Amino acid sequence: MNQWKIYAILIFVMLIWGFNLPSVKYLVEFVDPITLTAFRILTAAATIFVILAGMKLLRLPRKNEWKFILLGALLNVVGHHYFLSSGLALTSGTNAGLILGTGPMLTAVLVSLILRSYPSKLQWIGVVIGLAGVSATVLVGGGETAGMNIGDVFVFLSILVQVLSYIVISKAAGSMDPRLLTAYMFIIGAGVLFIISLIQEPGEIAAFADVPSTFWVAFFFSAVLGTAVGHLLYNYSIGQAGPTKAAIFMNLNTFFSLVGAAVILGEVITTNHLFGLVLIIVGVLFGSGAAEDLLKKRRKRLSL
Repeated sequence: MNQWKIYAILIFVMLIWGFNLPSVKYLVEFVDPITLTAFRILTAAATIFVILAGMKLLRLPRKNEWKFILLGALLNVVGHHYFLSSGLALTSGTNAGLILGTGPMLTAVLVSLILRSYPSKLQWIGVVIGLAGVSATVLVGGGETAGMNIGDVFVFLSILVQVLSYIVISKAAGSMDPRLLTAYMFIIGAGVLFIISLIQEPGEIAAFADVPSTFWVAFFFSAVLGTAVGHLLYNYSIGQAGPTKAAIFMNLNTFFSLVGAAVILGEVITTNHLFGLVLIIVGVLFGSGAAEDLLKKRRKRLSL
């Protein structure tokens, strides 16, 4: 697929993920996080299997693919969603946005160490500029980000295990379509999360009976769009662009999550947020390699 189409897909994913963050924060006000996450991931898994069946992409995994599915399920589904939902119940949306913005930096570092795939100087500059934009965007509230609590630690762990899972997905993409990998990871991850919820939050399933109608709107948006479609497209993009380039776009997730917080939770967007957005966009252009592609095309045209 054309590289610019991959970039467009990644921007769309960041938009729906950005709105997914405040949606999950809203949902955990009514149902405890692990029980909520188990059913949200199960709904997402069912959605993914329906989509892949329509695309005629379903098949049974080969023997050598199960290691990627199981490891990916533990990292990308169980670990990431367990820590993220638990963290959102204990910390502010501002703190969560800042911590999630460390994803591109973590990805660049871990990919360099594990896969020995080193980003270019311009990409490193993009990572730094993007991170500066994330900081400028979420530090506006000042007091909300002061001090780190256990919720902040959980959110950081969620992004750390997710970044590790991207490396697994990138490795698996050589033999298995990342979208199919996502489907199996989600169904296994949902089962594990459900067992954890029965142990950690016994009887919490009954809480679904008392939720308002707006809960179900947010739930199906989060499960179907934010989780199923979002992860399908993102994991596919990892297979096309690699984990480092794909992760750079996570900087946009921070800004969109603040926009979502304004729409869903009634938080205020200031001029500092807009300044942060400019830095984030510049960071994405440099960090993704898009700026390098434009420079190469320009030099090629000038040399003709």
